[in-house]
Amino acid sequence: MYPQFNEQFIAATRQFADTAAQINRLTLENAEALFGLQLAAVEERATATFAFFEEATEARDFDGLKALWPKGVQVARENVERAVSTGQEAVGRTLKTNEAIAELTKGQFESAAKTAQANVEKATKAAAKAAK
Repeated sequence: MYPQFNEQFIAATRQFADTAAQINRLTLENAEALFGLQLAAVEERATATFAFFEEATEARDFDGLKALWPKGVQVARENVERAVSTGQEAVGRTLKTNEAIAELTKGQFESAAKTAQANVEKATKAAAKAAK
């Protein structure tokens, strides 16, 4: 009886460890993708902002500064738009990752339930045979 219990416990533990490793892999891939996404957004917006500041330092009079105003507003608007779109994409990727993790977990529970049900049926049949 103990060897059978040990084998079942070892199999369940192995299955749990495999699922945990898959979940960790999905989580790390998502974190890597989000980091790359954020880094690309920061790089793009920093380049645009520094280009604007470079142009602003070249302005020598009030008319030059007045001409920079629409460009500054445009850069600020693009920065906000990029931040919002990056945030939305990050949320979307995270939701997809969470859905994949939920599917893995659901499969784990279904597999454990089937195994438990099979073991109960097997034990019931064995008990019924022993009772006869």
